[in-house]
Amino acid sequence: MSEFLVLGWNVAIPEVDTGDDIFVVEDEKGTLRRVQVKTSEATIREDGFSAQFQVPLAQLQTIGNILVHYVFIVRYNKAWYAPVIIRQDYLLDYFENKNMGSKYNDHINLYFSYSKNKVICSKLDLTMYIADYTDFPKIEH
Repeated sequence: MSEFLVLGWNVAIPEVDTGDDIFVVEDEKGTLRRVQVKTSEATIREDGFSAQFQVPLAQLQTIGNILVHYVFIVRYNKAWYAPVIIRQDYLLDYFENKNMGSKYNDHINLYFSYSKNKVICSKLDLTMYIADYTDFPKIEH
């Protein structure tokens, strides 16, 4: 939440849990972003670290008027590693058309491998999504 505040966006926690963790709002224009945060503890590997995440399949497949932005963040070495931020439609495309992740019951399991400033999931390079705040441009007040 603090990263969005630093960028000048307003942040709110929904009172009713319908799947969104936070709402990120640009007040002047009324721009609303839905955000789902997924956290994981790092597992140390020989050449970096890895982390596992679960995304509810129904949530991912339900595309509404306002897309969800998934923020995947890993606790590594007593600190939060830079988040991987992926918009819902991109994540759904990776899952349905590029075989990213694996379906288990009503969730998708994602295994991220971090090494040499790269993030890989199911052999797909997600490095371009590290700290990708493109949809949250800095707002000057």
